[in-house]
Amino acid sequence: MLHDCAAGPYRVAYNQMVVLGLSDSDVNRIFRALADATRRDIVRRTLVADVSVSQLADSYAMSFAAVQKHVAILEEALLVTKEPRGRERMVRANPDRIRQAQNLLDRFEALWRSRIDRLDSLLAEDDPTRPGP
Repeated sequence: MLHDCAAGPYRVAYNQMVVLGLSDSDVNRIFRALADATRRDIVRRTLVADVSVSQLADSYAMSFAAVQKHVAILEEALLVTKEPRGRERMVRANPDRIRQAQNLLDRFEALWRSRIDRLDSLLAEDDPTRPGP
């Protein structure tokens, strides 16, 4: 799917799927999942160590079922994986997926920095106080 990142003579189009291996629905799932503070905290905690769903539930002022739903949303976005270990279900962050999200944000940052640089150049050209040749 092509995305138009700018209009006018500096139009930039890119194929997000080819560039980052993420579809629009992937990107939407990732950032919807990370939009919630509890889910961001679960990702942070599971980057440090595997944590059982029960341990996570004990850490938040919400029901076990609510924590399970948060984990399910993170799983759907592939930000965490859940695997059985005995009677427990252990949750582990997926650093590769988090890296994909970071790469996408880095690309957006680069795009906006280039736009700001172009704007600075245009403003400098129109600056009447700038010494002429």
